Amino acid sequence: MLRIKAVAALLAFSSFAAAAAQPAPPRLVVAISVDQLSADVFEEYRPHFTGGLRRLSEGVLFPSGYQSHAATETCPGHATILTGVRPGRAGIIANTWFDPAAARDDKGIYCAEDERVAGSSTRDYTVSTYHLRVPALGDYMKRADPRSRVAVAAGKDRSAVMMGGFDVDQRWWWSGKAFAGEGKPAAAASAAAVNAVVARALAQPREPLTAPPLCATRSRPVPLAGGGKPVGDHRFARSAGDSRAFRGSPELDGATLALAAALRQEMRLGQGPAPDLLVIGLAATDYVGHTYGSGGGEMCLQLLSLDRDLGDFFARLDASGVDYAVVMTADHGGADIPERAGGARVDPQLLAKTMGAALGKRLGLAGPVLYGDGAFGDIYVDRALPAAQRKRVLSEAIATYKAHPQVAAVFTAAELAAAPAPSGSPETWPLLQRAKASFDPARSGDFVVLLKERVTPIADTSGGYVATHGSPWDYDRRVPILFWRKGMRPWEQTQAVETVDILPTLAPMVGVRLPAGSVDGRCLDIVEGPATNC
Repeated sequence: MLRIKAVAALLAFSSFAAAAAQPAPPRLVVAISVDQLSADVFEEYRPHFTGGLRRLSEGVLFPSGYQSHAATETCPGHATILTGVRPGRAGIIANTWFDPAAARDDKGIYCAEDERVAGSSTRDYTVSTYHLRVPALGDYMKRADPRSRVAVAAGKDRSAVMMGGFDVDQRWWWSGKAFAGEGKPAAAASAAAVNAVVARALAQPREPLTAPPLCATRSRPVPLAGGGKPVGDHRFARSAGDSRAFRGSPELDGATLALAAALRQEMRLGQGPAPDLLVIGLAATDYVGHTYGSGGGEMCLQLLSLDRDLGDFFARLDASGVDYAVVMTADHGGADIPERAGGARVDPQLLAKTMGAALGKRLGLAGPVLYGDGAFGDIYVDRALPAAQRKRVLSEAIATYKAHPQVAAVFTAAELAAAPAPSGSPETWPLLQRAKASFDPARSGDFVVLLKERVTPIADTSGGYVATHGSPWDYDRRVPILFWRKGMRPWEQTQAVETVDILPTLAPMVGVRLPAGSVDGRCLDIVEGPATNC
């Protein structure tokens, strides 16, 4: 296991003394996203945490935080956390959307690419903030005081982009075999050092982890429909050089936290004349959830390892003497595999490509007819078709999807454009409002398909992914939101809140004034009693 303590020892950076006098605002804000950490899974394991997750649980906890939109994917979810706006307003409606007028063959646009770069595609791209339309916390902090610094360490490029915003000093993400990134005025020496440690770890095989009693009780093999191998009792053994297995295991989070700690130390974050921001995107929980589901021994091992690694990370921060505050949440939740949790796998006939082919054959039309990323979400009608044919395809497609027993709702772009903005408690929003929160008239599809509850949109499990997210249902929308700072009085607030409330809660803490109307969220009172942080 690649642990932060071991990496820190190998890095051997000099330690820096903390500032002698700490002002009232924290000198460092640490913003953490644990990819695919649903509120349900967090509550299941919460009594068993003893490390960093236990510490955060003893701050101010909102167990019913909401990624309130319908498109509960990685990119839209991360775009809400530090911008304070919902995905439709941020322009980040999905991980991948489609532009039927684009020159590229598949018409797909990846959320964190710049397709203006020659040769760019959704799989081979230049990582960019090009599609993000709004500033993030770090941008606001630098506008308030240019001496503030922003560093990002993440397991995915899209979390690094969407949480870091535009103006970062160091931004690093896992690129497949190492951390790639950018920095000003130059790349951080700590990133190269962490990559060297990771390379040595990857060069060695990894023995299976020992399951503690809690995880052993969850370690039962479950056969899968769709051609996949049974899951439930994998313990993260891997062969030397298997970077995919490294990514889908606790090792990735350990390496990411080691990089975050090293960046903080090298840049002396929290020890400058203005508050600094350290953004951390922890991706292993998501990869574990996709590969094995969330109800088996694999997720148990992952969360207990994450708890320990976060404990190590906070211990290093404590030793620095820096006055820091932490917020932790998730970009979305996730459902367990239907073979273990109940439900069904999606009918492959609902896949946009398959549906488009069937409609084309029925209507006598050549070409793909429909574009879409799977069996649900935004669906686009081929722009190459004449207007009359496009209208007919749209009508036929909507009628066919609505008639399917696994489909909960279909909304057209016109219906979403006319719908009022979401309001009230996110737990009570109807499906139309949840879809509205993800709607951008320039990027959204001609219509959006929402599947019924507990329909897993993966039919073929032979490729390695067996469970996923992206639905408008609460197992994907509801995530924990936790705030912690030394000396904070612990309490739990059970009201439903949104991840877009995080930015307006942190902003006054670091002396940032948000322009009127610039966010969709509101400041959460995290000070118990008559005083307020808002």
